[in-house]
Amino acid sequence: MIKQGHTTRATSRTDYSQLCHQLDVPFFRDVIPFLEADNDVILICTSILSLSEVLNSMPLRRLKRHTLFVDVLSVKEHPRNVLLQVLPENMDVLCTHPMFGPESGKNRWKDLPLVYEKVRVRDETRCSSFLHIFESEGCRMVEMSCEEHDKVAARSQFLSHSIGRILAEMGIESTSMNTKSFETLVKLKESTTNDSFDLFSGLFIHNRFAQQELMNLEQSFEKVKQRLLKKMSEQQSLSSV
Repeated sequence: MIKQGHTTRATSRTDYSQLCHQLDVPFFRDVIPFLEADNDVILICTSILSLSEVLNSMPLRRLKRHTLFVDVLSVKEHPRNVLLQVLPENMDVLCTHPMFGPESGKNRWKDLPLVYEKVRVRDETRCSSFLHIFESEGCRMVEMSCEEHDKVAARSQFLSHSIGRILAEMGIESTSMNTKSFETLVKLKESTTNDSFDLFSGLFIHNRFAQQELMNLEQSFEKVKQRLLKKMSEQQSLSSV
């Protein structure tokens, strides 16, 4: 955004003043002057678990103009509902999920997906200008409802995080005789555990489809286990004949 020439400001409960100084971005320790600044768009980058607390603590009456609020959380129904509940009706709402992070998007965004839903958009020009930030960098733009996003994410992102966490609990490590498939499992373990457990729990707590996928995982594991035990029993019976 900075490279594209957009005026950027930042605020946080954590002191990021040094980092912002390096990026030549004004940093506001106090949220009130930040809200009173001339912001076309406010990008909400909280954790999933802290979203409600952060939004409810913001004195939104101090906003000087109609503003587009955009979230980038990894679940979508939850922020949509919170934003619609907390924000004044004259504020626009765009829910997005850039499907990449600091590592995968470090060098470029080309062909990386950005999922979004225009939840409440009156100013189409402003919304399109914001989305163009990602489109111009080569992102694959995917317009999808928040509900559909969470259905798909429960079966992909949440499932991969769950398996990665299970592998971490097992303590798997790279060996001198890795197969390619095992290397994939080690990388999955490492990538998922690099994220906080708060993120993982947020993917579960605030995605209503995640619990069913966790049950599906448990049931599928049990089915595979029972097939193995049955096969072992059959082989033992043959051996004893």
